[in-house]
Formats: sequence, C-alpha cells, structure tokens
Amino acid sequence: MKEIPKLAVSVFICLIAGFLGSIATISSINTWYASLTKPPWTPPNWLFGPIWTTLYILMGIAAFLVWREGFQKKEVKIALGIFSLQLILNILWSVVFFALKSTLGAFIIIIILWTTILLTMITFYRVSKPAAAILIPYITWVTIATALNYTIYTLNI
Repeated sequence: MKEIPKLAVSVFICLIAGFLGSIATISSINTWYASLTKPPWTPPNWLFGPIWTTLYILMGIAAFLVWREGFQKKEVKIALGIFSLQLILNILWSVVFFALKSTLGAFIIIIILWTTILLTMITFYRVSKPAAAILIPYITWVTIATALNYTIYTLNI
C-alpha cells in the first residue's frame, strides 16, 4: 500500500508529458498534418490517442519499478535520469513535428529519442528486468513512428 503514491506519481508524470506533447499536436492534426502526403500504412488518427495513453501508463509503471528499488542507489538515479531525458525528447518531438512543422527536425529528434529509449531499457534492465520488458511496446511504437516520420519527410520535400 505504501508504494501506491510512488506508482501514482510515476504514472502522473508520464501522463503530464503526454498532455504537454498533445498541446503542441492538437492544433495541427486537422490542418497541417492532414495536408501532408502520408504512406498508405499510416495508422488512423483515432488510434494515436489510445496507443500513446497506454504507452505513457506503461512508462510510468516501468519508472515506478525502478524507483522502488531505492533512489539512493547510483544505478537507479542513472536509469531514472536517462528515462527523464527520453521523456523530454518525447515532448520535444511533438513540438518540433507538429508546432514547428519540421519533419526533418523531428526525424533527427526521434532518432535520438529511439536511442535514448534503448539506453533507458538497458539501464532499467540492470535494476528491474520487468521494467525494461514493459518498455518493449514503447520502443516498438517509436520504431514505427520513426519510419513514418522519415517517410512523411521524404514524401513532402
């Protein structure tokens, strides 16, 4: 029971990151994004919200599993530091892609984001194997998003 507040804080922080990213996204969905040429395998717009909400919850659970191992431990601090960096990059991608409308800039950021997610998974694995495993859907979705971002960039040069 005493760990529930830590779990709630972890999930809440990740959901806030998603909310911040959505602020940058929402105004461009039916305007700029709708006008872009996209590949036929682009997921429908309605799918992004449920997928990202699920992923942010999973990120929060993963962060909690690491945090509960003891924040005083060096490997926990390092893992959560890298996790925090990927969360910031996640928000930044939305800002650059949707608010700044830079598909190339967003592609560069998503490559860095993907790498940082992988580093997060590696450092989480050293602290909590389940925490690393919980991030597999996240890196899988970001892999798809990376391919989509690149394809949108090349189709709209």
